[in-house]
Amino acid sequence: MELVPHRRLELFSGRSNPALAEEIAEHLGVNLGEANLREFANGEVHCRFGSSIRGSDVFIVQTHCGPVNDSLMEQLIMIDAAKRASAKRITAVCPYYGYSRQDRKATGREPITAKLVADLLSAAGVDRVVSVDLHSGQIQGFFDVPFDHLTAMPVMVSYLRAHVMGDLVVVAPDAGRVKVAERFSQALGAELALVHKRRPAGTSNEVEALHVVGEVSGRHCVLIDDMIDTAGTICAAADLLESKGATEVWAMATHAILSDPAVDRLKSSAIARVITTNTLPIPPDRWIDKMEILSVAPIIADAIDAVFEDTSVSEIFGGQNLA
Repeated sequence: MELVPHRRLELFSGRSNPALAEEIAEHLGVNLGEANLREFANGEVHCRFGSSIRGSDVFIVQTHCGPVNDSLMEQLIMIDAAKRASAKRITAVCPYYGYSRQDRKATGREPITAKLVADLLSAAGVDRVVSVDLHSGQIQGFFDVPFDHLTAMPVMVSYLRAHVMGDLVVVAPDAGRVKVAERFSQALGAELALVHKRRPAGTSNEVEALHVVGEVSGRHCVLIDDMIDTAGTICAAADLLESKGATEVWAMATHAILSDPAVDRLKSSAIARVITTNTLPIPPDRWIDKMEILSVAPIIADAIDAVFEDTSVSEIFGGQNLA
């Protein structure tokens, strides 16, 4: 007797960004499964899937947003529940990977917490990880399971092509973003510039933008970064570009963390428009009029479909999804 295996895709979401998960499910043409997440009186999280997932390909969507520790622990519990429910393969979909900036030891006696998060996901039982625009590509090497690195670049480039007229310059707000900014400039056929910054000794959220490398006078400048946290780097760069004669400055970043005092900084900065994505939910009190939100749900849905069908993820991005 020969049995033909029947493959099932099951999509579940944690509670950190359910709107994005719903949109992903809509693009995939599936329904979100019921994880039945709840908390006991002491704050402990409980998960029980509403139906059998035995033998299924399970995808658990959870972005690591504030409180980061809560959202991360919730995803770990869901992964453990799926493993113990005999899921065939478990993929953690982390649109924003928590602790991604702690990817190395910058000084003595520090942790490498991005590696710790990788170890936690692996120990919970994950078979694959999917994330969008990592702060550092080396995080992929922290895993011994396959890691699919996605990028929001296609939706951002499409937006710029549709909305920017005239002489465009793509600007890296610091040296670490030059490689990514160069990809944008090549895709758009635009010039590339770089802002040289300095962080005063002993500070973590203060930045001094010192010099601009490249011609920006009389041009429309778009700053490209992976995240906006306290907005110190990107606002300092924007103010410097304005002082150098830029006609208009936009800021574009995948992850809008928007920790205090980001909103006040963005409002009072030279930035005319802030373009970001929905990898992280933006609370109403963090919303500003100059903000535009692009959806990465189609990109994540296409990646999930490729993983499920065992086809190439990099082909979705034409090989431009390297960190």
